[in-house]
Amino acid sequence: MKLTDRRRGYIFAFIATVAMANVYVFSKAALNEISLYQFGFYWFGMAMVWNLLYALPAGKINRVKFLRKKDFRVLLILGVMELVGTSLFFASIETTSSPANMSFLQNLVPLFVILMGVSFLGERFSGFQVLGVVVILAGALVTSFSGNISGTGFFVPGSGFMIASTIFLAGTTIISKKYITNLDPGLLSFNRALFLFILSLILMLAFDQPFRIEQSAFLNTMIGSLLGPFLTAFSTFSALRYIDASKSTIIQSSKGLFVTIGAWIYFSSVPRSFQIMGGLLTIIGVIILISAREKSDQKKGGPVAHPSGENTIA
Repeated sequence: MKLTDRRRGYIFAFIATVAMANVYVFSKAALNEISLYQFGFYWFGMAMVWNLLYALPAGKINRVKFLRKKDFRVLLILGVMELVGTSLFFASIETTSSPANMSFLQNLVPLFVILMGVSFLGERFSGFQVLGVVVILAGALVTSFSGNISGTGFFVPGSGFMIASTIFLAGTTIISKKYITNLDPGLLSFNRALFLFILSLILMLAFDQPFRIEQSAFLNTMIGSLLGPFLTAFSTFSALRYIDASKSTIIQSSKGLFVTIGAWIYFSSVPRSFQIMGGLLTIIGVIILISAREKSDQKKGGPVAHPSGENTIA
């Protein structure tokens, strides 16, 4: 059977989805053994190594000399925003007992990307887009509900961190799409890892954290950092060569299902049934929102907007 470009795109998108799902699992496994500061130091230190191993043979490192002052300013802004967004992301993974809940909540990213785009560009929602927004928000609310209606512990621990993280990560997507046209994805990934590595190192020294960690934690960190900043990024951008970003995003919105399977295998922990239903609602909402967006753009006769909100966790 001949492998068409569309099938290649779907395969790469599926690989990116499974790789990202494993980031939740391996990062949670590592954070069960070491502090967030130790985790950040090794995770992002290794992320820089993976990116350099990819960039050096391809000669991509030489492109840095052609960067303009404006490019460095954008990299600085993105680096700071990634500091906050990614730190909140891993803080949510450390806090929660079920990483699957957090992965479903990350489906808020494409929602916030579109909302920010509407705010900046003055566009309007169609009826189906409003429906998609409502379904995603309803799914997020159900997914983050702990099952306790007494008023204490109403939401799953870590939900607040993840929701705040999605806002910052959506912001980096908007900035990237608006200002960055000549920066290599590998450079963006390395820039993110560099900022977070420096912050982790400072916090390690400030709080006198030991640099020695258990072998199992090191192994989980090494595997997770390879899956996140390298394989997920490579597969995501490879998918975009063959299929629309919107289709890739719809596929990747299902990563929570794979995280649920991984969490059950590694931690014998799965979300409650109503939380899984909430997660499924977020996936349905993403499909409705992005599909309605495409149809709206096609009716206008302009280029189809791709509010993917895809973000690799490096």
